[in-house]
Amino acid sequence: MPDTAAPVLLNTALGHVAAIPPYPPGRPIAAVAREFGLDPANIIKLASNENPMGCSPKAMEAIRASATETHYYPDFDCFELRHALAEENGVSFAEVLPGAGSSDLILQVARGWLDKGRHAIVPQYSFAAYESCAKAQGSSTVTVPAKGWDYDLDALVSAVTDETGALFIATPNNPIGNVVAPDALEAFLKAVPEHVLVVLDEAYREFLPVEQRPDLKRLMATRQNLLVMRTFSKIHGLAGLRVGYGIANPSIITTLKTLQMPFSVSAVGQAAALASINDPAFTQAYHDLNASERQRICAAFEDKGFDYVPSQANFILFHVGDGPATAQALMKRGVITRPVANYGLKTWLRVSIGLPEQNDVFLKHLFDLLPQGSRAA
Repeated sequence: MPDTAAPVLLNTALGHVAAIPPYPPGRPIAAVAREFGLDPANIIKLASNENPMGCSPKAMEAIRASATETHYYPDFDCFELRHALAEENGVSFAEVLPGAGSSDLILQVARGWLDKGRHAIVPQYSFAAYESCAKAQGSSTVTVPAKGWDYDLDALVSAVTDETGALFIATPNNPIGNVVAPDALEAFLKAVPEHVLVVLDEAYREFLPVEQRPDLKRLMATRQNLLVMRTFSKIHGLAGLRVGYGIANPSIITTLKTLQMPFSVSAVGQAAALASINDPAFTQAYHDLNASERQRICAAFEDKGFDYVPSQANFILFHVGDGPATAQALMKRGVITRPVANYGLKTWLRVSIGLPEQNDVFLKHLFDLLPQGSRAA
């Protein structure tokens, strides 16, 4: 009889790498359509904090124009984009480094600052990539419990030891939406010992009111060992092109660029990002739409008896009792939200803020499933 046993697949990866859990992304529309037999045109994706308006018309025009030269390698120095970012942020060319999204920079930080002898510090309820990138280097993370839904900044400082290589903090923070006030952030940076690289993730910065945005120059003057990360994936609507950037003193930028894979930022991505910088009216329109729709959804949650966490980003964390089951039920109805059980939040869901008509559909299906709302214990 033929041997029908499944072949044994050998995984010879390093043990600490093989043990890293895969990142759980938001479900793609096509995958949900296949699984539930739905029409993709009728599915609403509110899972990955994407821009429901798409990208700037100027960026789309640049994408079309640059697509005619895809047979050439991109400019590894990202010369034009770096100059534009430096000018926009009031820093020098040498203090800016574009990357393939913020995730590219997180990985380079892990490669350059972490190993078996140096660990990272992360707040509870932080972006999962911080920990997975640290583990990929054989490093470990120290997770500092939150104070309610906010960071415990004093505890983060107290957790630093001589073996701490990097400390990650985000404002606004994903997946919670909490914000560190600018004056509290500046005091915190002053308190962190100078041997630690502080990575400030500002992926959702542009959703804040202007007066709540940290002053980049003040922060960089406060401490030299600071890396500020930003992205074009959120308010700029270029998530599919993978463009982000870091701002830091030139010595840190040089180290990060040395570790970066050649040509990591595509030519199309560079062109689109440059065009989007030059269309502030588009990003302002999305900022305003997001703010008004966020307020409307929160009001609906309050009216129906749902607990939620106040957010300053383009998403809201809200209580449903059974996160995975509710997400599955919503998907069957064509609405994709984000379970956050991997963050220890099994009874909560995160929903991205969409266009008004998309939010109407989401709220209708949610209230049909949970007409009595859901309160946290």
